[in-house]
Amino acid sequence: MKHLTVPFIPDLPHESPLALVSDRLDQLPAQYLEVALWTNGEPLPKVAFVMAHGQDCLYLKYKVEEETVLARYRSINEPVYKDSCVEFFLSFGDDGTYYNLEVNCLGTCLLAYGRGRDNRKLLPASIVSAIEHLAHLKVCNHGCTGKAWELTLRIPAWVFSEHQLERFSGLQARGNFYKCGEDLPAPHYLAWQPIEAPEPDFHRPEQFGRISFASASFDSINKHIS
Repeated sequence: MKHLTVPFIPDLPHESPLALVSDRLDQLPAQYLEVALWTNGEPLPKVAFVMAHGQDCLYLKYKVEEETVLARYRSINEPVYKDSCVEFFLSFGDDGTYYNLEVNCLGTCLLAYGRGRDNRKLLPASIVSAIEHLAHLKVCNHGCTGKAWELTLRIPAWVFSEHQLERFSGLQARGNFYKCGEDLPAPHYLAWQPIEAPEPDFHRPEQFGRISFASASFDSINKHIS
């Protein structure tokens, strides 16, 4: 089972421009989605991500290179997994419940909570709209083909509304990171933590990896607040 330790960044105030957040995340070691699931030999994207947390929010950045980019959905909780999409599933306990955050390359979000694939509750737009995004799409170069896009997210802790979080410092969780695109000419499914399922199904909390959020010192938090 993979284990990700999410670093704490003390000096990014919540009002920091997302461009600054994106640059700061570029300074951290990247993780890669190297597990190809349910493939038929089609070309696969190259996907990396970086995650960190601040005093009261989560930072997540994806970098994607793929042959075809599809971006149709623009409203919260539409089926963005059919577009060029990245996903983050997160569980804070052992009761089988988890959040699934799915975001297309435009930054359109779908966020749901529940137990299992068929027992999901979409969180209201008033909550999901608090997730800020910065998206960049460009023609891919430097020896690759197709297109490259980047997506930076700032996710307030309270967005995980079923748990009434104020911060992530010291939390132990479980989760997985994905890339998909069900309506692309060559659908694909990539993951960080390997999962086993007979057909496409990211909703496998029993196979999530471990996620540890590094502790923030009180000195760092107090300095940040002041």
